[in-house]
Amino acid sequence: MKKNLFILFVTCMSIASFAQSVPGFGIKGGLNYNANGDYFESISDNYQNPDRNVGFHIGLFGKVGNQIFFKPELVYTSTKSDYNDDSFKMKKLDVPLLVGAKIIGPLNVFAGPSFQYILDTEFENITIDDVDKDLTVGLNFGIGVNFRKVGLDLRYERGFSENEATFLNNNGIGTDRIDTRPDQLILSLSLLI
Repeated sequence: MKKNLFILFVTCMSIASFAQSVPGFGIKGGLNYNANGDYFESISDNYQNPDRNVGFHIGLFGKVGNQIFFKPELVYTSTKSDYNDDSFKMKKLDVPLLVGAKIIGPLNVFAGPSFQYILDTEFENITIDDVDKDLTVGLNFGIGVNFRKVGLDLRYERGFSENEATFLNNNGIGTDRIDTRPDQLILSLSLLI
């Protein structure tokens, strides 16, 4: 897994280095309105849908092209989902590889795969070490506006494959599971350097 993360990191940095050699390298940050997947209790077949919360993200991006463009990103993301009285927190690295097109004036649309590497998870002070997959794939698509060096975009992100975190439940009998797939709206402000 560490080898895969290293290869992903080197590829992303190579793309970002290429993007730095032409106009279109910058920083970005913003808010996420997110919920991770359902919480399954081991005692019964019951499950809970999460309450959505606001998280944040910050990162780097490159942009190659004008009318049709390629926009790789490397973003640190922090999310939180509430399940009744408990909270599930997750920190991850996201690597969206977006292809977009200018529509009219400053307006553009984009879409592409997003690779997520889970750095840390916590469920109400219980550290979760056994997430099925640390590296998963999802989809980003959205709409943005760019005014000179400043950009604003709104996108939706959804994980493709189920990825569960398993842990002992509060009463110590059995194990509970949370689907860690992202399901979020992302509002970003970006600045070309």
